[in-house]
Amino acid sequence: MITSSGNQRTATVRWTNNLLPLAGLLLITGGIALLTWVTYLWLTPGEPPYQYQLIAEGKASEFPELELEAWPAITINKYEVRTTETDKPIAHAYFGQRESGTPVLLHWENHTGEPLITLDRKPAELSALAAAINKHTPQDALILAWWDTSRQIQLLSERTTLFNGHLNAPLIIPAHWQEHAQTIQAYEDRIPHTTPSEQERNQFQRFTEALILPPEAGVAKLRELIGTEQAAYLVIHVSDLYKLGLMHSDRFGVAYKNYLMTGNIHGLINHMKVEMNEHGYNTYTLQSLTDQDVRAFFLTDEHSPDTLIAHMLPFTGKPPPLDFKAAQLVYQQGGYWVYKLP
Repeated sequence: MITSSGNQRTATVRWTNNLLPLAGLLLITGGIALLTWVTYLWLTPGEPPYQYQLIAEGKASEFPELELEAWPAITINKYEVRTTETDKPIAHAYFGQRESGTPVLLHWENHTGEPLITLDRKPAELSALAAAINKHTPQDALILAWWDTSRQIQLLSERTTLFNGHLNAPLIIPAHWQEHAQTIQAYEDRIPHTTPSEQERNQFQRFTEALILPPEAGVAKLRELIGTEQAAYLVIHVSDLYKLGLMHSDRFGVAYKNYLMTGNIHGLINHMKVEMNEHGYNTYTLQSLTDQDVRAFFLTDEHSPDTLIAHMLPFTGKPPPLDFKAAQLVYQQGGYWVYKLP
């Protein structure tokens, strides 16, 4: 009986000795699995607060609102941008592409009261700009512009542009969606199927910094960025002011406010003067959004009016772009201003 009891204790000890390493192994394995899952949840964005829904596709001529009849080789996909917050779409997005190319956002209709994802422009101004570039610039000319404008020009004019990738800088996210910023960024990055190189991102950063330098220094930096003596043209749009302010808020101060066109231009000017006096703004310029709506961009500090981009746009109380000496103004259409770089 005693012998039998001793053997049982020995077996129990052996079983316990085997069980402890196994339990430890299971705990370690479980911990690794839990850590992997947590890391996956942390690195993998969830669903964005909105979705693109395709509602129409066809040739450019089937979308007369874009005024792209002169580009029959381009196909258009029209999307509604929808959110669970409302039954109506918050925006419409028109993507264009050639047969072997990637989709390019050509027009954005924002139906909310604040900037969202990108800034809207009149489509007729873009088609007129592209036609002018086709007609008046050499085939081997290099075009410098904000990355989204660059992609549009490359698609419509088939000119060489310094920026070709969908850089998403800056991505304009409303305040109530800031908690979804990472998710929105990841979602927008998946749309164009292009991955900009680190070199292109660095070049674009240098491009934006050149625009907020003093005029002569800024033009010199742009020519340095090009790196060759080829014919080069700078295309800017008045809405680039706001995007520069987001990217370089410590060096370039800009604010905006939308106004309704009532036919009384003097009343509109008085409203903007009141806005400037109340906030201590320095000067302003305008963007026509529709036949009824206009957006005023205000420069909010003393330094910003002395930058390259401010000298290239028509700000109140400042010398007109026609008098600009550091580069030659060659074309203007709506919010677009085109300069030939020396």
